[in-house]
Amino acid sequence: MKKWMLSFTLLSLMAAASCNHALAYAKAPSPPSFHDVSGSFAQEAVVRLAGKGIVNGDGQGAFLPKDPVTRAEFTAMLLRMLELQPVHNDLQAFRDVDESAWYYGYIHAGVNLSLVEGNGYLFEPNRMINRQEAAAMVMRALKQTDGYTGHLEGVYGDAWQIASWARSAIARSTDAGLLTGDRGKFRPLDLMTREEAAALLDRALTAGEVSAAVEAGRKASDATIRMGWLYNGTASQYIAYAKRAELDVLVPRWYFLEPSGALTDHTDDRLLQWSRSSGTKVWAMVGNRGNAESTHQLLSSADKQKAVISALRGYVNKYDLDGINLDFENVRPEDRAGLTAFVASLSTEMHKANAVLSVDVSPDLNTDWTAAFDYAALGHYADYIVLMGYDQHWSGSPKAGSVSSQPWLSGAVNKLLTQVPASKSILAAPLYTRDWQLGPAVTSQDISLVEQGNRIRQRRAQLAWDEVMGQYTASYTLSGNAHRIWTEDARSLSLKHAIGASRGLAGYAYWYMGGETADVWPAISNALQFTDYRFKL
Repeated sequence: MKKWMLSFTLLSLMAAASCNHALAYAKAPSPPSFHDVSGSFAQEAVVRLAGKGIVNGDGQGAFLPKDPVTRAEFTAMLLRMLELQPVHNDLQAFRDVDESAWYYGYIHAGVNLSLVEGNGYLFEPNRMINRQEAAAMVMRALKQTDGYTGHLEGVYGDAWQIASWARSAIARSTDAGLLTGDRGKFRPLDLMTREEAAALLDRALTAGEVSAAVEAGRKASDATIRMGWLYNGTASQYIAYAKRAELDVLVPRWYFLEPSGALTDHTDDRLLQWSRSSGTKVWAMVGNRGNAESTHQLLSSADKQKAVISALRGYVNKYDLDGINLDFENVRPEDRAGLTAFVASLSTEMHKANAVLSVDVSPDLNTDWTAAFDYAALGHYADYIVLMGYDQHWSGSPKAGSVSSQPWLSGAVNKLLTQVPASKSILAAPLYTRDWQLGPAVTSQDISLVEQGNRIRQRRAQLAWDEVMGQYTASYTLSGNAHRIWTEDARSLSLKHAIGASRGLAGYAYWYMGGETADVWPAISNALQFTDYRFKL
């Protein structure tokens, strides 16, 4: 954590100015014309940034160039420069960032992407930012965090005053010409003024070629697959979910292998009609309901495989489907060869019909649960392998824990990529979690992210961010029993998508649609877009 070095006296003197600026930032961006910037060294920068909506004034024609900038204001400027959306996180990261504050969405968008930090559970949004803090935030936003420190002592006479956590950022910003000193000094503890902030961000836009990076990031994000399964709910609800999540692939659970060996057909014409009118693809799911015996009967019989594959080919032709999503769970280890042969034959038939085949797999755990998956072979025959990145601790687990912690998920993705190309790999993220009762016996209850937030607030749970796990833990007591929730939310899901985007995965899937809170989707969009930014510095 950063060590804030401004004194209480200085903070008190600046409090009134902070309130005025907060009101100004709550308003829409002012026109790029201010009556008080003609004498400012940053006049041109202010006008350019105002025209882009990155900075604004007091709503009365003044920019107030000499006034200091608060941490909240600078965070908002930074997010606007990166063209990222404010995110109104369902779970509050800081005790002093109120949900009703104009800056709530900006600060949480920054936190979700690890662009800004707090001091423990406090963000100090109205505290004035100093020059070294601003430099650190900008360099983090431009992804210049490699530890380079340059030769600050030979450049600035007050280099000894620069905090260790800011040295790399200041060296980088100096080399790039983003920040310069004053008569041989950097003045790291001086408050940054609004005109200095404008000059810094304007230079960052140019030096980092930010506009080009944003355009490229958006194109990369738009090219990724976004698919989601329908679990409970109606076709109308599913369509609403798909619109909010900007899905390009629907995965309705329509076909199931029954104990008799036959497939049941639950195709919904309403979803088909909407998919065609909206241009959304349909990869209908075929599942085995986790029935190991009926699956064994299928996979051990060439005739039964042929019949099921023929039926699926018929559904693709009859309903003009874009693809099939195979979801076979609880497959016995002895059926490994049969499953591979089934996928190979199914893939051939799907390709004859110009349809896509995706296959769902659990992470490679070296257990009987995943022994039937020949990941490399399945990845060879199928168009996409969908890694179900959840149930690290499953319902009924004797040990309480996360549904999908960051280290576990990162390891699972890395292991899959040793056997399946990233261009054929899709990461499925959880839109649910579990409320664990820790004693006297360990039990759990599956809950949606909506229910998660409600319980945390109603039961006044203690919320703590776990940097290693990449998620909050929420703890409370009910009827004398300790409970804990390893949360999934906008912040944890942002990190999960960053794992996938940094490895060039083909796309993302969601289990299950409807379990999420509204903030999840803009957070995910930010994460996918920002991870693909490539700055020129």
